[in-house]
Parts: sequence; C-alpha cells; structure tokens
Amino acid sequence: MTAQSPTPRTDHPPASELQRIRTVAQIIIAFAVVLFLLVQARFLLISLATAIILFSLTSDAINSIARMRVGPVRVPNWLASIVALLMISTALLSLTAIILSQANTVLSTTLAYTDRAPQAISAMFKWLGPDAEEAVFNSVATLDVAGYLRTIAGQAGGLMQGTVLVILFVGFLFAERVWFGTKLESLFGDAVQAEKVSRIIGSIIHRVNYYLLVKTLVSGVTGLLVYGIARFFELDLAAALGILTFVLNYIPSIGSIVATVLVALVAFVQLADGTLTLAIFLLVGAIQFFFGNIIDPMLMGRALRVSSFGIIISLAFWAAVWGIPGMFLAVPIMVALMIVCSHVPGLRAVAVLLSREGLPETDSDLDIALPKAQRRRTG
Repeated sequence: MTAQSPTPRTDHPPASELQRIRTVAQIIIAFAVVLFLLVQARFLLISLATAIILFSLTSDAINSIARMRVGPVRVPNWLASIVALLMISTALLSLTAIILSQANTVLSTTLAYTDRAPQAISAMFKWLGPDAEEAVFNSVATLDVAGYLRTIAGQAGGLMQGTVLVILFVGFLFAERVWFGTKLESLFGDAVQAEKVSRIIGSIIHRVNYYLLVKTLVSGVTGLLVYGIARFFELDLAAALGILTFVLNYIPSIGSIVATVLVALVAFVQLADGTLTLAIFLLVGAIQFFFGNIIDPMLMGRALRVSSFGIIISLAFWAAVWGIPGMFLAVPIMVALMIVCSHVPGLRAVAVLLSREGLPETDSDLDIALPKAQRRRTG
C-alpha cells in the first residue's frame, strides 16, 4: 500500500464573518466619504442647513398669512411666500450688517488694547509671585493677537455672502413647498408611508422651532442684562458685548462660558481693577447661571428631550467639521437625527442613546407635535 500524502489544510473564515467584515469596511468607507464631502462643501451645506431652519421657522407663518382674508378675497399662497421671503431677507441683511459693524468695533477697540493686554493679564497672576507674573507676561506678549484678529475679520467678511446664499435657498424652498406632499407620495409610492414621513418632518420642525424660539427669548434677555451691566460700569464695548452674548448663547454650555469670560477680560483690560472685574464677572456669571440652568430648562420642558452628553458630543463633532457655524447648528441637527432614528427600527438604538431619558419619540408624539389645524385634517 502506498502512503497517501496529507492534504494541506486551508482555514477559510466562514462566509458570515466575511460578510460582517465587508459590511464594516463599507460603513467605514461611506463615513469617510461623507465626512470628506461635509468638509469640502461646508460653505454650501452650512448655508443650506441655515436656510432649511429658517424655512421651517416661517412655514407656519406662511400658512397663517395664506388663511387671512382681505374682505372676500383670501391671500394667495404665492403672495404669502413673497411677503415671508421679504421679511426674512430684511431681517437677515439687517442682522448681518449689525454683526459686521459690531465686529469691526470690537476688532478696532481690541487692537487699541493689544499693547495693554499682556500687562493686564499677567497682573491677574501677581499673587503667584513675580516669576509667575513675568512668565505669563512673556507668554501673552508672544501671541500674535493682531494676526488672529485679522483672520477672524476675514472670516466675518464671508458672512454677507453666506446671507445672500441663504436667502436664495429659502426662496427656492418657498417655491417648492406647494408640491412637497405630492413629491413624497411619488417618492414612496404609498400614501400612508408618505403621511408618516410628513408627520416626522413636522415633528422635527415643531421641536426645532420651539428650541430656537426659547433660545432667542432667553438669549435676548441675557444680552440686554449684560449690556446694562456693561453700560453701568462704563465699558467701551457695552453694545458689542451685549450682542456677542446674545449670539454666543445659541451655543449650548460653551457659549455662555465664553461670553462671561469675554466680558470679564474686556472689563479687566479697560478698568485695570481686579475688584471691579470680579464684581462684573460674578454678576454676569449669575445671570448666565440663572437663565441657562433655571429659566431655559423650565421653558424647554420635554420639548428638546436630547441627552446633555450627546449635545456635547454633537457640539464637538460639528465644530470640528464646520467650525463655529457647526456649533450653532449642532443641536437642531441632533434633534432631527434623534427623531428620524426613533422611527427607523434598525436605528432605534441610536435614538435611545441620543435621548435624555432613554425614551425616544413614539408615533403618539408625532400627533402631539402636529399643529391643531393639521391634527383636525389628519384625524
């Protein structure tokens, strides 16, 4: 008998494991491609996201205008859309002009204080000893503050271009809104599914609108109080500090801290008085704490329903992708993502992680989020 040679063993992974590896690789590649597109098209996408938010804010107002009657004649939908677009354009252009003028004021005043800033900041560490004070002075003096300010000014110059692009996007969204329901039905081929998607979009619009309205109210009152404190202590940048506080408070958690520190730094550089600076810091900090931790959550209630830790993660991610505009858009994007994931069975686990109590949105919440008139039509 001839001995048979042993057959070589080839250990191949099972097909299920290969499929799992292939799926993970496809997910990683898709995420990398999406991330690349988000970064490369950031100006266009930021303008589009802002336009969608403004469109959602004014869609209910357009419906209200369209239901109005002037005598026996009802206001046509196209006229209501034109009126809303004109109002948005006026508000955006005015707000952009105000922000740019105040930014120029801050930059010119800050450049005037640049020479005094290192000495004033190092004096804050005088209690640590002369060596620490000298080290802080040398570190601050080496910073190219003027260069940083010119870079910020260059970025602010693109704000007007973005505003014009946002207005164009909003105008096209207004023109398409009449056919949105028909397009949904054609896309899904099922009236029931299209109706559910429409309700999900309505829920996103409702919650984002409520969040922005509450933020605007709270930020406006906070900015006015900060402006009053700055005027009381005769700070040169009182108006600019009030406006910056109003704008920065749209950034969750971090914005109020930055605004408070900014007011204290301006006060210390101008007044060169540690006691007055501490008093201003405590007053502004108390205002921010009261409105940010008591009034804001009380008004929000269960409308936001997103995790605080998730907000920080979203804030860090969109800040890395889109910079400062991404920080302003982080919460609306997260709210939309949580609601969409709540109604997709395969992504419900993501919605659980993003929600505050681990209870994502249900179908009954869609009915609650609908306006009363729309509930009567669908009921």
